[in-house]
Amino acid sequence: MSVKALYPYSFEAKDRRENFPAPLLYIGWEDHQMFCSPVCLPLPAETPFGALSQAVLPGVFGAHPDFARIDWNAVEWFKSGEPWQPDPTRSLADNGLGHKDVIRFRTPGLTGIAGSFA
Repeated sequence: MSVKALYPYSFEAKDRRENFPAPLLYIGWEDHQMFCSPVCLPLPAETPFGALSQAVLPGVFGAHPDFARIDWNAVEWFKSGEPWQPDPTRSLADNGLGHKDVIRFRTPGLTGIAGSFA
């Protein structure tokens, strides 16, 4: 279904990169609907991708009982819905991530509390 505006409108977008302290990155955890949608985090472009699993995501998803059981070497990553293989030693920017990009990760063998996908 397409949507057509009823009248022309022109405005400056409020979610431009320069309006935030760092580029916004959306991160979602597949099969874990306790987190109903990706979280949005302002992360400096020079952040090493490997810092996500070690320093960033524990504060976001760490309360989930599955989080401590994640095998980060087996995690499957997706960028814009497509399988993706980031380099943990390179920065977010060097991995091709920019403002408002969406990544998701799947943790094989872990599907939420008691396998409930929650």
